[in-house]
Amino acid sequence: MTFRGLLQILLFAVLMMASARPLGGYLERVFAGDRRVPGAPLGSFESALYRLAGIDRTAEQTWFAYAVAVLTFNLVGFVLLYALQRLQPLLPLNPQQLGPVAPDLALNTSVSFATNTSWQSYAGESTLAAFTQMAGITVQSFLSAATGIAVAIALVRGFARQGSGTIGNFWVDLTRAILYVLLPITVVSSLFFVWQGAPQTLAGYADVTTLGGARQIIARGPVASQLAIKMLSSDGGGFFNANSAHPFENPTPLTNLVEMMLIFLIGVALTNTFGRMVRDERQGWALLATMAVLFAAGVIMIYAAEAQPSPFFTALGVDQTPGTVQAGGNMEGKEVRFGIAGSSLFAAVTTDSSSGRSTPCTTASCRSAARC
Repeated sequence: MTFRGLLQILLFAVLMMASARPLGGYLERVFAGDRRVPGAPLGSFESALYRLAGIDRTAEQTWFAYAVAVLTFNLVGFVLLYALQRLQPLLPLNPQQLGPVAPDLALNTSVSFATNTSWQSYAGESTLAAFTQMAGITVQSFLSAATGIAVAIALVRGFARQGSGTIGNFWVDLTRAILYVLLPITVVSSLFFVWQGAPQTLAGYADVTTLGGARQIIARGPVASQLAIKMLSSDGGGFFNANSAHPFENPTPLTNLVEMMLIFLIGVALTNTFGRMVRDERQGWALLATMAVLFAAGVIMIYAAEAQPSPFFTALGVDQTPGTVQAGGNMEGKEVRFGIAGSSLFAAVTTDSSSGRSTPCTTASCRSAARC
């Protein structure tokens, strides 16, 4: 463990703690229907959506009606995602002419993304076309995340409204979660990732000749846009299904930091939203403090374990002792761009958020992240 590594972890913790109150307050205003929330054009679009769908935004639902709406909506999303995968050869934006996804794999993937489970049992660039990635995987990442936020808000309303027979309107909560929370953050994040080097194109894969004269096919596509929502929604995988271990999905140390922040961002903010909605912010801070203690314990243990020299390398006479020429502890399986601290921190963040993503890591971290 090094001072620089501990400083990285401290910086991440400070940034997350600093985001809790402003974003938590924003979420509270969004779901309270506060007209002071920025985004007047989106407000007009929101009203148009309600008129088109025949939804009365002022009508609230009982817990049972809310639950039925949640289940019905996610069932429809599951069916549509399954259909997109099976009908892939007939759909546009398929320059590689990829065939239909096998029935069992399509079922597995549809269930995973409808439930925000973060499980992908396929190689993204050789299985799904750009249209399926965008209209299927990316859209479902938005919808499953919005569903989770809506249910969390409904649960908090249940605590805050003692004796009330209603907990809000699912369709309104879902719409506001997408329009005012997920879309603004992902648009800005996507542009940031493109700036840092993540691909964002509808062109086919690049056929190049390497310096050694070999022919190589480089997969590319709408990576940055999918990357932003898969991080924010804690829905793992990504365009390549290598998560943030793929250099196109995590090009720089700065993207590594931002991606970790996106994973925690909404979960951290919701603790403050809870406190505001029950009219006692101290309860929100108590929740956040509990989460912070558990996170700190986990990341320090992972970092300490991963910074130890590998006994296999030691037996071979390879010196990995910090302070030597080969300093760095156990770098086996680590992402050399981010080092031990960055890899360990990512493993702790992805595991604590139950999102299933990972950056290249050692055996211990891989077991915890279940993704390498």
